[in-house]
Amino acid sequence: MKNSMNLEFSALSQNESFARITVASFVAQLDPTMDELTEIKTVVSEAVTNAIIHGYESDPKGIIYISVSMDLEEQAVEVSIKDKGIGIRDVEEARQPLYTTKPELERSGMGFTIMENFMDEIMIESSRGEGTTIRLMKNLSKSKAFSK
Repeated sequence: MKNSMNLEFSALSQNESFARITVASFVAQLDPTMDELTEIKTVVSEAVTNAIIHGYESDPKGIIYISVSMDLEEQAVEVSIKDKGIGIRDVEEARQPLYTTKPELERSGMGFTIMENFMDEIMIESSRGEGTTIRLMKNLSKSKAFSK
């Protein structure tokens, strides 16, 4: 059985925590471990922050779109975070650990590296002037430390 949700909100930095908590609350029905839930919250935070700062260049008129789908039997989660901002000039360059387009903001540029380390699969699609979509997939552990 599958379950899904969609969410959209203004590209304001204060909405990053709303997105993180909303996705985590939805995914909680799969009973992930605390580590898995923390990893999902972290990658959502990174992707939303990237959309706000880099995609929309902190323009609050931008809209961020999140969709989450879960396969309840397979314990698998897919999170898609999309913006219709400026897009990424060079995706491979942006995936480098210390790359940032905003060095004046003292950003470390580690967002994609963190996403790659915490998720099983990450796909980045971006077109200049049209925006970016990040798809994140995670397979949750099927046996919990405290089984029911």
